[in-house]
Amino acid sequence: QVQLVESGGGLVQPGGSLRLSCAASGSMVRINAMGWYRQAPGKERELIALITSAGGTNYADSVKGRFTISRDNAKNTVYLQMNSLKPEDTAVYYCNVRLPSYSWSPYWGQGTQVTVSS
Repeated sequence: QVQLVESGGGLVQPGGSLRLSCAASGSMVRINAMGWYRQAPGKERELIALITSAGGTNYADSVKGRFTISRDNAKNTVYLQMNSLKPEDTAVYYCNVRLPSYSWSPYWGQGTQVTVSS
């Protein structure tokens, strides 16, 4: 089981930036990707960015060109640089790990709240 701790959220004005971090601990040997999800009020949790063990990345259309995912393998940490934030980016952001079966772990961290508002 992998434990996940997200941080870096906060209140930011439209057009601003934030950098989220997610520290993972536990057995990471068989993890093949890490990703960021978000859940806005009244909506389902959605995958917005992932990075594979080989460094490949993929983004949801809603964040492409504005968000950048990266990872520090030595620290078992994944980051999400969020630029040009919009009010519709307001959500609780979670990270997760992808298992060898290519399913995502059923265990989640507490998430970090991002609020974009003037």
